[in-house]
Amino acid sequence: MPIFPSFDLPISPIQAIFHPVLEKVDIQLILKRDDLIHPSISGNKWRKMKYNLIEAHQQGFRQLITFGGAYSNHIYATASAGKVLGFDTLGIIRGDELNPQSSHTLQYAAENGMQFKFVSRTAYRDKEEILRQLKQEDITLEKAYYLPEGGSNHLALKGLAELAQEIYQQTQPDYIVSAVGTGGTIAGILAASKAPTQVIGITALKGATSGLLNDIQDLISENSTIDFTRFALLDAYHFGGYAKHTPALLDFIRQLESYNPNLQLEQVYTGKMLYGVIDLAEKGYFKKGSQVVTVHTGGLQGRNNTL
Repeated sequence: MPIFPSFDLPISPIQAIFHPVLEKVDIQLILKRDDLIHPSISGNKWRKMKYNLIEAHQQGFRQLITFGGAYSNHIYATASAGKVLGFDTLGIIRGDELNPQSSHTLQYAAENGMQFKFVSRTAYRDKEEILRQLKQEDITLEKAYYLPEGGSNHLALKGLAELAQEIYQQTQPDYIVSAVGTGGTIAGILAASKAPTQVIGITALKGATSGLLNDIQDLISENSTIDFTRFALLDAYHFGGYAKHTPALLDFIRQLESYNPNLQLEQVYTGKMLYGVIDLAEKGYFKKGSQVVTVHTGGLQGRNNTL
């Protein structure tokens, strides 16, 4: 297995984003282009996996096990990381009616060497029981490294703290905004943020706010200095729920891309987040003259075919 020199990648760039609303309300919008970190392990997935993979390597693990759905960015990134860094990978996939050809994500993961275990949606809820049964069936799995669904754990926060640190090296944000799935990305940003920066998470899931708040607090519980008065979690821009979208969202993405050359977005996370930021700016949510730094969390393999 190789040493990991490639983990010390260049800092991802920032880009000023144009939209007519922003000029009207005097808001400077900056996009942290974490989608440019790596061709297939990009955005928050690279940040979350970095120290987990270093830990797995240092402990001598040869296999990674993780969970996800048929369109999971995390499954896609884990398979790619395994291929690049020499780990075997096993994906436990929600949906026993599925197969390796059920989605582009699963096809890509299979092409990169990932093995699959398809389980029913009911059984999927008890991940500890699935792991226990798998280890009974194959004792070699006792020596596999476990990555949680979505990749969010305390080692992930270490990588995401670097994201926040880079932002402060590049600019001085009044606000930092990111899309929220499992909560790990926004937790890492919040834990490494500095007063008086306000940190805002825009959820991509419907009706998940209270559970996400608990998850975020649990992830950063070891850091007792976190000031949650500088944090807001907003759920008005999920467009119907995870992976759902509307024509209005797709039209917004096309328009924003036309204003900003060399920018690509997807409709699952970053597109929704930027829609929310522009809408909030127009409604006067941000202080006039402020700088809002947003994070492109990657996942462009999930980009809608109509975009």
